[in-house]
Amino acid sequence: MSETKSGGSSGGSSGESSAAVVAALLANLGVAVTKFVAFLLTGFSSMLAESIHSVADTGNQVLLLVGSKRAGRAPDQEHPFGFGQQRYVYSFLVAIMLFVLGGLFALYEAYEKIRESLGEEDYDPFESRWWWVPLAVLVAAMVMEGLSFRTAIRESNKVRRGRGWVRFIRTTKSPELPVVLLEDFGALIGLGFAVAGVGLTLVTANPVWDGIGSGAIGVLLVVFAAVLAVEMGSLLVGEAASPRARERILAALESPEAVDRVINSRTLHLGPDQVLVAAKLAVGETDSAAEVIAAINEAEQAARDSVPEVRLVIYLEPDVDTAPGSPSVDGPGEVSADPRESAVEDASRG
Repeated sequence: MSETKSGGSSGGSSGESSAAVVAALLANLGVAVTKFVAFLLTGFSSMLAESIHSVADTGNQVLLLVGSKRAGRAPDQEHPFGFGQQRYVYSFLVAIMLFVLGGLFALYEAYEKIRESLGEEDYDPFESRWWWVPLAVLVAAMVMEGLSFRTAIRESNKVRRGRGWVRFIRTTKSPELPVVLLEDFGALIGLGFAVAGVGLTLVTANPVWDGIGSGAIGVLLVVFAAVLAVEMGSLLVGEAASPRARERILAALESPEAVDRVINSRTLHLGPDQVLVAAKLAVGETDSAAEVIAAINEAEQAARDSVPEVRLVIYLEPDVDTAPGSPSVDGPGEVSADPRESAVEDASRG
């Protein structure tokens, strides 16, 4: 069994992710302050829910940056494959934070607001001279969130490779971009709910609409947090390389003349830009040790060259082919009719 060094280019996904995260951090920090000031001036529940939402998003961006920084540490004796999966860990923490601090708080605030409003009579939304502040703040927030969302879209387009947005979010191995995309998209929808809640409260003089707006924001955040938790949880468990990458790696491993076929192989993402490859190669029964070593080295180099956008850690085992002519096996079992591109199959074979 032989191991490569972690060669190859790491690609540009980390740079695109960091730019999108920083843009979202600056936008959310500014939005959080303005929303909270608007809440203090007017007491609108939707503004408090939105300010907490922005505070949660700001904390989330900090977590993503910390995770990216910690993932760049060099391997050590206890972590021989490095710390690339730290980015998945911190992205999963983002989903938890969005659910608890954002979603559940908004739902609680909505309940309290509606309960208080049902017993309130002669409510006058224009009693305060600051009644217009929430609408002005929400419009400004939409502009800032829109700029952040545009940055996330632009950076994602650099690595999306023609995939649809849903497919990109479900199959990309870089966790920061899906997190920022969903957060910014959710923030824009949440701002729409807040505008509706505040606007209807002003028009109807019924504060229940403000509470309903907060509740809609809470439900939205819970749903988005659940989607993020599922996607990041799958990455934490361990996902294979994409079918396109696996196909290129398999072809490269079979390219040396001394390799008859790949008896079986497995891939696993150790981080967004690092993939573990383990394969058993069929070599000739009469090949000398020198010929086998040369074939293994050639296969390793060919595999690294086939996917230069990621770093490969490769373990190859030569073996005598007991079933010559059989097709190469990539991963355990058959691929389902409608798989996630990077799903790890769960039936053992080979």
